[in-house]
Amino acid sequence: MTFFFSEYYLLSIFFVFSFLLSSLIILFSGILSYSSSYYDKVSPYECGFDPFDNARNQFEIHFYLVAILFLIFDLEASFLFPWAANLNVISGFGFWVMVDFIFELVVGLVYVWISNALNWELPSSFFYV
Repeated sequence: MTFFFSEYYLLSIFFVFSFLLSSLIILFSGILSYSSSYYDKVSPYECGFDPFDNARNQFEIHFYLVAILFLIFDLEASFLFPWAANLNVISGFGFWVMVDFIFELVVGLVYVWISNALNWELPSSFFYV
């Protein structure tokens, strides 16, 4: 039975140490920090417009479109890191699959570029829903 607990001795010390350290950090940050509240600091912020306004107002969806495009291309680009790290290990088929993937990324970017989704200078009536 003592062998079972001896395996977790260092782990229990780590948990106690991390709990004490995080408690001290929270305690000292509450005691030593300077806090001042004013209306702009405590007011809610929702993409540049008042969140407690009429829900039927028109809003510009260009910000959402750019955010979605960023997420899509960012997540797709994250697939390139493991491929680049294992480039010397993968076969020729894996190489050409990733070349096809990069080609599809470029086609998607060209489509977004041609459709003016990244153009900030469009008329304001274009993006209203």
